[in-house]
Amino acid sequence: MDTPIVDCHTHTSFSDGTSTFEQNVRAAAATGCRVLVSTDHLTLPASLDESCETQVPLARLVEHRAAFEAARGLVSEIAPELELVYGFECDWYPGCEEYVRTWSEGAVVRLGSVHYIGNPGDIATGAAGQPGTEGTPQANQIYPDSGWIDYNEDMHVWVNLGPDEVWRRYVDAWCHACESPLEFDSMAHPDLAARFANDGFAPTIDLSRLWDQMVECAHDTGRRVEVSTAGLRKTTASYYPSAGLLHRFAKAGVPITTGSDAHRAVDVCWGIQEAYRYAYAAGYRSIEVPHADGSWESVEIQ
Repeated sequence: MDTPIVDCHTHTSFSDGTSTFEQNVRAAAATGCRVLVSTDHLTLPASLDESCETQVPLARLVEHRAAFEAARGLVSEIAPELELVYGFECDWYPGCEEYVRTWSEGAVVRLGSVHYIGNPGDIATGAAGQPGTEGTPQANQIYPDSGWIDYNEDMHVWVNLGPDEVWRRYVDAWCHACESPLEFDSMAHPDLAARFANDGFAPTIDLSRLWDQMVECAHDTGRRVEVSTAGLRKTTASYYPSAGLLHRFAKAGVPITTGSDAHRAVDVCWGIQEAYRYAYAAGYRSIEVPHADGSWESVEIQ
């Protein structure tokens, strides 16, 4: 397909990636990418990331933006046809709204995502400049029915709740994120709860009712959803969203963006052209593309 390569979801070493802005730009330029959006993690509570290892700490936001601007200067030298857009992946949990509004100021693109279900613990601003107070029981406590849904080094919610209940709670949280007053431009990896389906945690229930709940919520709130290639690089071995869910989004007229969710430069723009074919097969004929001036454009899948 001749549709321009657009990657709306990438990370750097400022959050949980391994590459720099410059390395990501060079990798994108090598693929012929036309629009690259940087979306480092923001606003995780202390119960998820007390030491701020996987997100941009408040204290580094100025440094983060300066590094981005330096990379944009490089773009004009090596790939003038590439548009670099500033954004964040804003991880949603109950009570995050004010932090997202304040810390993502200046971002052009805000991805909404849910990585965590249950009680986020204490979310008061702490010494690290992020939600949560370091050293408090709330920040350090592990709640048996609360935690990451996509972190393979901590599977306690999958073990304690079982995959059916994790799915139910994830979809409930995802819909709350959609209904949030926050201006999420696209909802990242919509069915992230499929992450460990091939690792012994496949749901036993029919997911169609939960999928329909997600589709109705996305449609009614006017959200875009992301077609992500990240699951193909994991044991999930499929796109987010799965074909059944994506078909439902298409039928409901929910617009889509595309993203690699790259955490390494080598994965920037990975599989995006194939994702266009995948979306086309589900019924889509266009993707939504952001620009650095804040505008969005509908681009035909050819």
